[in-house]
Amino acid sequence: MATLKDVALEARVSVTTVSHVVNATRHVSPAVRERVELAIRALGYVPNAMARSLKSNTTSTLGMLIPNCSNPYFAEIVRIVEDRCFGAGYTLVLCNTDDEPNRQSVYLQVLAERRIDGLIVVSTGPADDDSLVRQLHGLRVPTVLLDREIADPACDLVETAHMQGGLLAARHLLSLGHRRIACIGGPVGVAPSEQRIEGWRLALAEAGATPDTAHADALLWRGSFTSQSGYEAMHAILRTADRPSAVFACNDLMAIGALRAAHESGVHVPDEISIVGFDDIELSAYTSPPLTTVAQPKERIGALAVDMLLERVGGQRRDARKVVLQPELCVRGSTARHASFREAAVPAPVAAPSTTSSRKSRIP
Repeated sequence: MATLKDVALEARVSVTTVSHVVNATRHVSPAVRERVELAIRALGYVPNAMARSLKSNTTSTLGMLIPNCSNPYFAEIVRIVEDRCFGAGYTLVLCNTDDEPNRQSVYLQVLAERRIDGLIVVSTGPADDDSLVRQLHGLRVPTVLLDREIADPACDLVETAHMQGGLLAARHLLSLGHRRIACIGGPVGVAPSEQRIEGWRLALAEAGATPDTAHADALLWRGSFTSQSGYEAMHAILRTADRPSAVFACNDLMAIGALRAAHESGVHVPDEISIVGFDDIELSAYTSPPLTTVAQPKERIGALAVDMLLERVGGQRRDARKVVLQPELCVRGSTARHASFREAAVPAPVAAPSTTSSRKSRIP
């Protein structure tokens, strides 16, 4: 492996000059810089990242924690974040906590030992987790919270207006004539799930579809943001005596599980039951039928998280910033008018023309 000294010999300059070119620590004439860069490429020299980090007190490395790498929503966000990091000259270290608070704690310690310059966190556990707040303060690096807010005023935050998304989903179903609308929520205490459920409740209350919270909770099932949990919840919903005509699942994976359960039960979507998801993962456009969903602006979420973090890393901003983006409803084939609406919309039959009409038939 080529060394700094090898590059200096190849370029016919001093080791100090090569160091200045590599680390951009002093002006070097264009002619000398070109010789050094040619030598670096010819020898395949790779600068020692550890040595450079010790000199600059930075590592050009960012960390990211996500709860579940098998969830396509997080996978799509990670791809956007990684692309943005790469374009800015940063390496991303990704850790999957598997929704385990203890694992999250261990990974935060690992990232601290790697001397990352900044951190993006999609938290695991409830929003009021004091242990996570204490550990983030101990890291002493700029931190951006993504998707899930926690009680830490020192962190930046970028997320979607989850309650507004729940409102969009439920109002869409109400506009189609559905009155009995079930909800498959996520884990108890996880902020995005609770906020989406709150939006669903509020929309039903606005429309007078449920007279009080107790009646709304009778239509609430819980899942774990996985396809399996949506599948199991939907089977339970379909077994109820007073079956709802529509279901709002608080993420697309649970909605996809619900679609399969309906298919297995011989319940046609959307003619017999309508289903709405949340996230707009790429797969949602390819289900059968294609899934109506609340779209999160993933490109903007990922790009903003990196940009906000680099502002803090570069010292351009010190005060915490909070950005809440608006979701959009993406209507596809998994929702349709309630049967009563469809019947009301059927036009009266047209009378057959009289056989005694005076109009003559045209014979070709």
